[in-house]
Order: sequence, then C-alpha cells, then structure tokens
Amino acid sequence: MKKKDIVTSFLFKDGKVLLLKRSDKVGTFRGKWAGVSGFIEGENSLEAALREIKEETGVDSKCLELLKIGIPFDVKDTINDTIWSINPFLFLFKGEEIKIDWEHDSFEWICPKDIDNYEIVTNLKKTLFDLIENSDVEQND
Repeated sequence: MKKKDIVTSFLFKDGKVLLLKRSDKVGTFRGKWAGVSGFIEGENSLEAALREIKEETGVDSKCLELLKIGIPFDVKDTINDTIWSINPFLFLFKGEEIKIDWEHDSFEWICPKDIDNYEIVTNLKKTLFDLIENSDVEQND
C-alpha cells in the first residue's frame, strides 16, 4: 500500500459547514461529499490546507480564521490500495462567495447534524465532529 499525506479542511459559517460533491474528474471518491481536501506537496499541512481552499473554493486566506488543527490520523483504503494520512483543519469562513473548481460538481452549507443525509467520503463525519467537539464553533440545530 502506498501512503499519501493529505489535508481535509472544513469551512464554517453561521453554524453550518461547507460540503463539496466530488466530480467525476477526480481520481478517487467520485460523487461523494467531502470537505476541502488535497495532497500535501512539499509544504507544511497548514500551507497545503490554505492552498487547497483557494484552489477548490476561490477563498483567500484573509477570509479565513483558523479555529482548530486536528490530530493527524491514517485511514486504510483497500479499494485504492492507499493509506491516507489525514491532517484535519477547521476554519471560520468570513467571506461571502464560494466558487468551486473542476474537482467538484456542487456544494452545500449544511448543519453538521445532517451529515448522515449525504454520501460522504470515508471518516468524514468522525473528522468533522472531532474538530467541532473542543472548538468554539456554534452549530445550528
């Protein structure tokens, strides 16, 4: 199995989290809902998170406030013969607009408690709730 270092970032605004639906043009987890994810490419994990957010949503770092850095963890993916080493982040989104790129077909702002209504990538719910648990994020009901 190959090991890949990735970041997964969640953007929060008004008690809701941004989910993005992965397009058919990406290499893995097509059609699944996810946070902002991508490979760490020779930079530290925070730099990778900010780069991926800019690429995938058009959101500049000046519109973000870092709320929490999660504990990295590994997920074994036998389908893709990969161990994903995930570095999670939680940001407050202070901007107005999301402009998704080719990696996604659509996006939605959802209440975290509604995540079970979406076909999500592996471990997304656990990652999200681990970040929210000890942060100052207020969730909408």
